[in-house]
Amino acid sequence: MNYAGLPEHRDRALVRKYLGGRASGILAFGVEGGREGGACFQDALAPFTRLVNIGDAKSPACHPASTTHSQLNADELASAGMTVDTIRLSLGIEHVDDLIADLEQALAKA
Repeated sequence: MNYAGLPEHRDRALVRKYLGGRASGILAFGVEGGREGGACFQDALAPFTRLVNIGDAKSPACHPASTTHSQLNADELASAGMTVDTIRLSLGIEHVDDLIADLEQALAKA
């Protein structure tokens, strides 16, 4: 998991300095199944929407290897700081129980 709010994150000091210790609602993680698993995970999401923008009131999700960075191979993805299974989420204002349920059902399908 890549989330600047975690105590062990490399940018945690910057979060404390510039954000008063409160990281944003943006996080990234990998799913099982590589590129195909990431694409299946993203396709299974709702109310998370399949978008590449962040900072909206909605909760968008992106699997870069099958969307924004689909032209890159695994080595090129790694150079860009991601893997074939990376998922990026930006949390919006939907109810937390709905978002958790959505993530759980999508992970089961990945």
